[in-house]
Amino acid sequence: MDIQGKTVLVLGGWGLVGSAMCRKFMEEHPKRLIVTSLTETEAREAVADLERQYPEVGKRYFIPWWGNIFVREALKDMPRDRILTSRKYRSMIIEDILDELSGPVLERSTLYNLMQRFKPDIVVDCVNTATAIAYQDIYQSSRLVRQEMHHVHASRTRNPEKLLEATERLLCTLYIPQLIRHVQLMYRSMQLSGTRIYLKIGTSGTGGMGLNIPYTHSEERPSRVLLSKSSVGGAHTLLLFLMGRTPDAPITKEIKPTAAIAWKAIGFGEITKRGRAIPLEDAPISAAVPLKKRLRLQMPGRAKPRGENLRSVFIDTGENGYFSRGEFEAISTPGQMEFVTPEEIAESAVFEIRAGNTGHDIINALDNATLSPTYRAGFMFNGALTAMRKLEREHGVDSVAFEMLGPPRLSKLLYEAYLLKICFGDARAVARTESSILSRRLLDLLEADDQLRSQIISIGIPILLPNGKSLVRGSTIKIPPFRGEDELPITPSRIDRWAHDGWIDLREKNMKQWRSRFAQIIREVEELPEDETSSRTMHNREYWKNLSEIDPGKICGWIFTYEEKGKRMKA
Repeated sequence: MDIQGKTVLVLGGWGLVGSAMCRKFMEEHPKRLIVTSLTETEAREAVADLERQYPEVGKRYFIPWWGNIFVREALKDMPRDRILTSRKYRSMIIEDILDELSGPVLERSTLYNLMQRFKPDIVVDCVNTATAIAYQDIYQSSRLVRQEMHHVHASRTRNPEKLLEATERLLCTLYIPQLIRHVQLMYRSMQLSGTRIYLKIGTSGTGGMGLNIPYTHSEERPSRVLLSKSSVGGAHTLLLFLMGRTPDAPITKEIKPTAAIAWKAIGFGEITKRGRAIPLEDAPISAAVPLKKRLRLQMPGRAKPRGENLRSVFIDTGENGYFSRGEFEAISTPGQMEFVTPEEIAESAVFEIRAGNTGHDIINALDNATLSPTYRAGFMFNGALTAMRKLEREHGVDSVAFEMLGPPRLSKLLYEAYLLKICFGDARAVARTESSILSRRLLDLLEADDQLRSQIISIGIPILLPNGKSLVRGSTIKIPPFRGEDELPITPSRIDRWAHDGWIDLREKNMKQWRSRFAQIIREVEELPEDETSSRTMHNREYWKNLSEIDPGKICGWIFTYEEKGKRMKA
């Protein structure tokens, strides 16, 4: 893709890689550059630095933006600690990551509003997503829940407020729901804003090392928190792999450095950790604490402040903070993490965006390494269907749906198509029959054939009668799914949604939709020339057997591919 004249959004533009990306993009002359970071100070600092380096572009060329992209916009400028201390805000987080992705959930998200505001052509994501999610530390949250559960059981208290808070904090920390929602929001936001390329700078989580990595978070080796980061990073890659196989998604790429990333600056001065200086304190040898039965982890006032902060020579590694010479030398020495420069990462990223092939795109590597559908399997496909049809004839049964594959919508569609086949035979007959007659004929069939009716409701697929007010059902139904509530309010909109998702729907409006489907298939076939024998379409007269019968499996495959836009993009 030609970057010149395009709007580029760099998520995490203040960081080490993000800064290098911004500088590299300037060689390609984009239309404007949106530079984001978590805090206003960081975003404005990044833009000010770029304006000093590129004064010729003017003051509105680099646009700062700040906030937490993992929460709704109302919370984007709020520290996570403050969010977690408020029951109101915790409820918002839980709702946003665990509820279904609805319109309101999308539209109140920070990502959606960011994308809609700037409508970037290119998005480069330099945020360390795996760290942001995994370092919330689900293990510590779980420990607190278990402690409070123990206190509740031991004291038999009837007001377990601390347990409720700890549980809500744990729900706010769940890694996979957070990651899934983040990717869902990223995909939908970019799709709606017209983004054409999304490139992620990912992580292996261990700087390229294995399970023998010696660096821990004061836990067992290897650290569970560190492995959580790797797990989230790997899960993120596979979700992006799926996004790259989605036809209406932007072109999706990921570069995953497997080394420490350095560096931003080398200097001498005050050493800070998370933006705060490290105050020096001292305790004389004579004030040593005797080690007896218990060790106190916090002893405020035990050491005396020296009135100055730690100062030394440092190497600034961006988001990873300041390292001493010894730390940097140890971590980067051959045989350890070693390191890669942010400029090398940026060079590969921009080359990939420009349609180059660096060999470092993880998504492309996975595409090439996975085992795709094979010629052998395709050759054997018809043989398997022929064998099943033969057994259907021998045993006098039709094999329609068992509701094991899912979703229930597939079983519902298969049986609706099957009922139309039994009653009307072929697509043309369905297309020319009034919806009211279709509805009545299907109802007559189901009233008369108790064996067929039993098969349908026994697999959890109920039958909505033509009046839309009565349901023939078994003891259990698959839709709506059980989510902790034994009863749900019934509304017209809910009936419509449930009927769409997994009820055989005998109402006239559903029959009208089936007529429309068959009419479209008929048009597609009849628009082909009579002598058409080329490879341009698979769905020709021969595929549909000249529309002489209804094949429920083929019809449902067509619905999922074209009507529901679920077509497989890559072989």
